[in-house]
Amino acid sequence: MKLELSPAGRGSLAVFFCALASVLLCLVGCDKIKSYREAAGARRSSKERAARSSRTGSTASPKLAIILDDVGSDPAAVDQIFALYYPLTLSVLPLHQHSAAIAGEAHRRGYQVMLHLPMESIGNEVAEPQQLHVGMSSSQVSSDLGGMLSSVPYAVGVNNHQGSLATSNPALMAELMPLLRQRHLFFIDSRTTAATVAFDAAEHDGVPCAFRNVPFLDDVQEAGAIRRQLELAIHGAKEKGEAIAIGHPHPETLQVLREILPQVQGQGVQLVHASALVH
Repeated sequence: MKLELSPAGRGSLAVFFCALASVLLCLVGCDKIKSYREAAGARRSSKERAARSSRTGSTASPKLAIILDDVGSDPAAVDQIFALYYPLTLSVLPLHQHSAAIAGEAHRRGYQVMLHLPMESIGNEVAEPQQLHVGMSSSQVSSDLGGMLSSVPYAVGVNNHQGSLATSNPALMAELMPLLRQRHLFFIDSRTTAATVAFDAAEHDGVPCAFRNVPFLDDVQEAGAIRRQLELAIHGAKEKGEAIAIGHPHPETLQVLREILPQVQGQGVQLVHASALVH
């Protein structure tokens, strides 16, 4: 049987199919709009993540720690250091007349204090009256270390004074490092010899440690030379992300620090205490 539609029925059916087509087109359009919105949202999220990453990176500024060694015998030089209102680290020689007083005053003023631990050298440097030397027994190392620390109150870490022979001796370093760990002290290898094993020994025994990774500031005690070395240290911090520099309280060194330290932060480098760079 053949179904015949009246003109009115045919008109109604045409209206139905037109409405259905409109609905389908609308759905397709909505899907496209949704896709566009999702894509735009994804692009925004990507840009926001990049911006966050950029901001995070910008806050992680390079860090530079400056340690001033051989502090303890010259109160006048220390007064000049105290006039530098920056987070410097003072490494104090033990058993000197003013060692304890200088360490105490440095701590009170907010400077970080370390023990500048005398160690046996290969060269002809003038040795301290008491120093760690190759062949010492464990009890000798412990006793001498304890006596030196008692003369440098508030010391939170240790670095070697001289020590080109001692720091290259695995047996002596193996005696020293557990004692530092027990006292919760960090160790910074001054690297007075390329043959040093001190940093490796500290790391092996779980002592928080680091090492000088830019040239000494004042091997040449002339302002121009010291200025160039400090600029190298700043560059080293930027290049490596962090740097530990070591100088001494010579008049020329303190003069250059007075000139240059106010400019360091403007160069994007953060001055920190030595403890901030041990790992």
